[in-house]
Amino acid sequence: MGKNMSVWFVTGASRGLGAEITREALERGHSVIATARDASAVLKAYPEKPDGLLAVNADVTEPEQLAAAVQVGLAEFGRIDVVVNNAGYGLVGAIEETSDAAARDLFDVNVFGLLHTLRATLPTLRSQRSGHVLNIGSVGGFATAPAVGLYGASKFAVEGISEALHGELAPLGVHVTVIEPGGFRTDFLGQSSIRVEPAAIADYAAGAGPVREALARNDGLQPGDPKKAAKAVVDVTETARPPLRLQLGADAVERVEAKLDLVRRELDQWRHVALSTAI
Repeated sequence: MGKNMSVWFVTGASRGLGAEITREALERGHSVIATARDASAVLKAYPEKPDGLLAVNADVTEPEQLAAAVQVGLAEFGRIDVVVNNAGYGLVGAIEETSDAAARDLFDVNVFGLLHTLRATLPTLRSQRSGHVLNIGSVGGFATAPAVGLYGASKFAVEGISEALHGELAPLGVHVTVIEPGGFRTDFLGQSSIRVEPAAIADYAAGAGPVREALARNDGLQPGDPKKAAKAVVDVTETARPPLRLQLGADAVERVEAKLDLVRRELDQWRHVALSTAI
């Protein structure tokens, strides 16, 4: 491995953005410990068997599997430089319509799966006093919408974890970036990556219905190019001062700007109330 080459640890590497990030890193000469619940799915995604690819079984809800995957990767490559927390899925349903089981299952993967991965990989990055953690969030983790509130909440959690982790790891030479993609033309809106709760309460047809319908008809029509997204993600690891947040897609930029404008307007409008509570 050349002096500028690094070792990546990617969860959810068999499809979607995870697969594209893995492919982009490999094409640049990096090595990748590519994990998925079924490592054979990773190998199937890369039939050309590129040099530097190590496919490993690891379900992010199983801490022991992640710990074992890290050990296998370290035995093969000797280090880990970039951790990509990509494993996750979407959930559609109004807040009240979403079952407790569906919400807990979502957080087990999107939030606790990320925590399990961090606990497995961070000891290596800390001991090296170098590295980069890339948490794949969503623009929905910055500005959510009706019908995707629980998914947004899971990605809001990723935002909070990333922001705190950034401050905790910076003194140790480890960077943290949360990626906030908008809509990208992956399989994210397909049955393999999104779960839909029944529209069981008629009162939510007006509030949640339009988003449900838009998601259903936009599968395969999202504006973002996943190959360009993967390039941007790998690029950000090659800059000396990477950002804490990186939005991907014009739609993500638009939604973030709209929320910042709204927060500023409300803060200005209600500032007198906020300040009136000070001692």
